[in-house]
Amino acid sequence: MKVVVIGGVAGGMSAATRLRRLDERAEIVVLERGAHVSYANCGLPYFLGGVIEERDALLVQTPEALRARFRLDVRVRQEALSVDPAARSVRVRDLTTGDEYEESYDRLVLSPGARPFVPQLPGVERAFTLRDVSDTDRIAARLDAGARTAVVVGAGFIGVEAAENLRRRGLDVTLVELGEQVLPPLDPEMAAPLADELRAGGVRLALGTQLKEVRAHDVVLDDGRTVPADLVLIAIGVRPDVALARSAGLTIGPRGGIAVDESGRTSDPAVYAVGDAAEKRDGLTGESTLVPLANLANRHGRLVADAIVGRPVAARPATATAVVQVFGHTAAATGWNEKRLRAAGRPYQALHLHPGSHAGYYPGASPIALKVLYDPTDLRILGAQAVGADGVDKRIDVVATAMAGGLTAPELADLELAYAPPYGSAKDPVNMAGMIAENLATGTDRTVQWHEVSALRDAGATVVDVRTAAEHARGAIPGAVNIPLDELRERTAELPDGDLVVHCQVGLRGHTALRLLAGLGRDAANLDGGYATWSAGRAA
Repeated sequence: MKVVVIGGVAGGMSAATRLRRLDERAEIVVLERGAHVSYANCGLPYFLGGVIEERDALLVQTPEALRARFRLDVRVRQEALSVDPAARSVRVRDLTTGDEYEESYDRLVLSPGARPFVPQLPGVERAFTLRDVSDTDRIAARLDAGARTAVVVGAGFIGVEAAENLRRRGLDVTLVELGEQVLPPLDPEMAAPLADELRAGGVRLALGTQLKEVRAHDVVLDDGRTVPADLVLIAIGVRPDVALARSAGLTIGPRGGIAVDESGRTSDPAVYAVGDAAEKRDGLTGESTLVPLANLANRHGRLVADAIVGRPVAARPATATAVVQVFGHTAAATGWNEKRLRAAGRPYQALHLHPGSHAGYYPGASPIALKVLYDPTDLRILGAQAVGADGVDKRIDVVATAMAGGLTAPELADLELAYAPPYGSAKDPVNMAGMIAENLATGTDRTVQWHEVSALRDAGATVVDVRTAAEHARGAIPGAVNIPLDELRERTAELPDGDLVVHCQVGLRGHTALRLLAGLGRDAANLDGGYATWSAGRAA
């Protein structure tokens, strides 16, 4: 059997090496358009920032090493021009010599990845993208030539990583984003602290605007501002590279990627597709989606190798679990966010909490903002987000695992997680989220969201701040009545008739106040996530 793999990075190389482990006799040819294979593209921004000091550290394997260990015929600078499914052949151009040739196959694996989206704007040819090692080399050369100012367009994960690392190199950096917040995969109240972190790190934010023109030494934004820019980096997203799939007459899915079944097989039974070019099944709806993440590409590369040798396989639906460093903070997310759920008209319950990263009595604990979204009817977890200086990634990984295992939100309370004071708390943040969900499901708690407070107050509800007088003095919701929790039982007569919204700093004392008032015959709702979530939402 001869297998040709087009694309020699995450998905393609995982398919090729796994296939060799399963079939020693197969002839395996890997065609890569670029100059490098099996490189760590997720590490590219950190090389630019000097965090990764050696360029060679990005090159996980070379064609020579892959030939020696796996007997793979890896050919770089070989561009696949077209695919002829009837003849089972690929037309290839050697980019070094310009020669073209035909390469036959019994099975074909497409892993062409995705191409950065670059808008057609005046002067945009001066801008860079950051997708492969060659891109990094070009940007590094510009930095070495004396660049002092940079504009990064797009505040998604790559844009934020690039902005931070260019700032670490000493450049004056402006981050431009069409939306009103950084990191669109997060909800506004979760992204607000990260915007503060970027500003504290010296990155200027230009939100709610977009690039209009690139000039010789600056850029023009559509709000009229002119920003100095020795270097311009476009990071506003990628588009699946489906040119070869179209040339082969393969089905293109509803999201613009290559349509595949659960085994990675395309509409042609001899052709498979993996990585950023291939569509996945969404973990919530089962519908087609695009998830350009390296871990999925690697997993699906392994999966199609199994499928090629006849093993029964089925790709799990994707939840788009991702994490990003933002100077001293970390942000992570899995599943859908509230914005997407609301836009889809899907019912959901949101809960926020602000626990410590580990036991508060052990030195070094720092707060985590954790948000969990779940279905109010069947209690299925729909998504989660977390932001903080420490312990964020493992909490989102736990929730993502719980989602994969079909656990409900209240069942998070019963997970048995590792605990010692330097690492966590006896009630881990994930357990606490489950407890809150259980309270909501049983009616033991009733909450309102930060963005609902203004309308409730306008409708006549009284906001009751049960924090201490000192906390209230440091910042308060306008019009809130301050009655500290420890005084509430004796001062309930001071509360006016009508609806009450109680709150504390993060939600726990608010819950206690709600239960106290319920026991005295008063109806109240607790502000989910307390003043901390309300203030973050207001800042967004």
